[in-house]
Amino acid sequence: MSAEPRINDRIRVPEVRLVGPSGEQVGIVPLAKALELAQEYDLDLVEVAATARPPVCKLMDYGKFKYESAMKAREARKNQAHTVIKEMKLRPKIDPHDYDTKKGHVVRFLKQGDKVKITIMFRGREQSRPELGFRLLQRLASDVEDLGFIESNPKQDGRNMIMVLGPHKKKTEAMAEAREAQAARKADAKANPGRSQNSAEGEESSEAPAEAPAEANAEA
Repeated sequence: MSAEPRINDRIRVPEVRLVGPSGEQVGIVPLAKALELAQEYDLDLVEVAATARPPVCKLMDYGKFKYESAMKAREARKNQAHTVIKEMKLRPKIDPHDYDTKKGHVVRFLKQGDKVKITIMFRGREQSRPELGFRLLQRLASDVEDLGFIESNPKQDGRNMIMVLGPHKKKTEAMAEAREAQAARKADAKANPGRSQNSAEGEESSEAPAEAPAEANAEA
């Protein structure tokens, strides 16, 4: 069965409850009269409530209505937020550099509005020191507390310890902010097309004096 509503001469009832083009209630009128009004306004007669008795029909530009509905549906799909759980794995005795790198990834995920599953992997004798993993998870949660919160407290799962961080921002908010930031960058680039070129020329100029003494030494 078609999901399209019946329009104009496809409507097969003796009378309809008619709604005008601005939403005003015209009342119950014969179908022939409703079609006559549709031609007079250069609009379509569209059945909007087929199960009503009598069916409700509205005068509208059906082609424009379909286009606007398609655009709204497209925008809704574009803004639809899907819950994503990212995963980050750490060792209980992670070195400072690796920790900063991993934390940077967690920060990025939370800013994007995603949840993050943190897994501490224990090996060998490390399994007898679960407090190391617990302290590491608590430290990470504290370091990113302005962006996320502990959604699932640390718990042991075999050789691993797991904690889930949830973002303070909703996915839709993060997506909207990302689009705004991208639009701002494009607007800035359009308003200042020579900025990046000038920056590059400035870097080349700053490098030039450094090359001169090297050339002078070579000649000497």
